[in-house]
Amino acid sequence: MDTNIKVPRDLIAKLLLWTDISFHDMEVIDQIQSVPDLESALCSVLAVDLPEPKKGVLLELYVQTVLFCRQQGFSKEQTSALVSIIKSIHEANIETPLNNSEHCYKYCNDLLLCHSVRRPPFSVKLFSLEEANCVLNYIQDHYLRHDKLYKYIFTPQVKLDLFLTYSGKGGEGLAEDESAAQADDSSEAQKTMEEETAEASVDLKALVEQEVKEQMEQVSKQLDQRIKETASEQSSRAQSAKPGKKGKK
Repeated sequence: MDTNIKVPRDLIAKLLLWTDISFHDMEVIDQIQSVPDLESALCSVLAVDLPEPKKGVLLELYVQTVLFCRQQGFSKEQTSALVSIIKSIHEANIETPLNNSEHCYKYCNDLLLCHSVRRPPFSVKLFSLEEANCVLNYIQDHYLRHDKLYKYIFTPQVKLDLFLTYSGKGGEGLAEDESAAQADDSSEAQKTMEEETAEASVDLKALVEQEVKEQMEQVSKQLDQRIKETASEQSSRAQSAKPGKKGKK
């Protein structure tokens, strides 16, 4: 297992207005109507330099966010900030292959709070309460609900390799003792004894390996079941914590 894997951590939210997309960039983006051109513009502005399929998945996320902002009638400031919020949550999610869903949910809420409450210089009221709820629903439906899929695509998979090495010192010691006690035995008798000892060692090794294999299979099943239960619990919590949608009239 890679010892450099980051452990899940709490992240400090900060203002993201004009962090990734400038006012000038937004003027250009607002003029673009076709999805391919919008994708190309966001790829350049956000410096997305990844191999496929990562590049396509990430650009689709950003394009859909811009289209959502247009549907909601958001301003340039709001659109720029929301794209940066999505980008920041995504980067938080994929900084570790380990499960950090709870940290990402908290980070998302903290980021929205930073952009929905007037408290200079720590936060600004960029989104109204209704808009913040709408944005939260969007992020939950389009990213947080699929955070494990994004994590799977963008992070290396963690694998644990188990190596079992059997030491046959017990059999070797027995052979040495017998050899010392019966030094006058014929070479044929000694050869037979060594063969029998080797066979016993092989049988014992096979027995140990089979026992360990069965235990590992049992543990693997238990872990798989626990992962499924955890994912189900998180999905239930997300549904229960999800605020009611408030559409614009």
